[in-house]
Amino acid sequence: MSKLFIIGIGPGSKEYLTQKAIDTVKNVDITIGSWRAIDIFDEINEAIGLNVKDLEEKLNLAVDLVIDGKKVCVLSTGDPGFSGVLKSILRIAKNKNFNEKNIEVIPGISSLQLAAAKNKISWDEANIMTFHGRENIEDILDFVDNGQATIALPSKSVKDMAKFLLNNGVSGDRKVTICEKLSYPEEKIVTTSLKEVINSDFSYMCVMIIYFGKYRK
Repeated sequence: MSKLFIIGIGPGSKEYLTQKAIDTVKNVDITIGSWRAIDIFDEINEAIGLNVKDLEEKLNLAVDLVIDGKKVCVLSTGDPGFSGVLKSILRIAKNKNFNEKNIEVIPGISSLQLAAAKNKISWDEANIMTFHGRENIEDILDFVDNGQATIALPSKSVKDMAKFLLNNGVSGDRKVTICEKLSYPEEKIVTTSLKEVINSDFSYMCVMIIYFGKYRK
């Protein structure tokens, strides 16, 4: 039976794949995802790569292929329901009158979960926020002073987020941790002050943790 699987692949390392994800990819006709995501699987029948520029086109293709009778999976970094492709696919499915009963979501480990684990934060006591794809990030100001750690995916870069917070009254002495390229060989976790983030270089693959207290060396 044709079906569309949306698979969370975790933060990016093969060791964080679930067995369910591995088994599903083995048994579908076509797997669609970024080449970085595709490369962490050992067994794939047919792969179609995508990038940010053709994301919408390839997600539409995934639904069309299932309508044509194929079993298809779409790979989503982290968990599909948190800054993943689930929302987009559900919108496309609705536009094409594609029955949601033919969609199965297989969750993955979010980089925010891994950041919380690496820093020993009980993440049910933290503010969990994503700003991926958002220009309006003012929402974070409602949470950074509520006494809990804020674990966030920045909209652009951690520098931009740090500048925004500093420009909106958050102290430069606030303790922050930047988790870069989690689960990859070049993983880096840096704890410093908010003002020092401005003078540091980080890639776009970062999770930012803003604590309530001051940074102390």
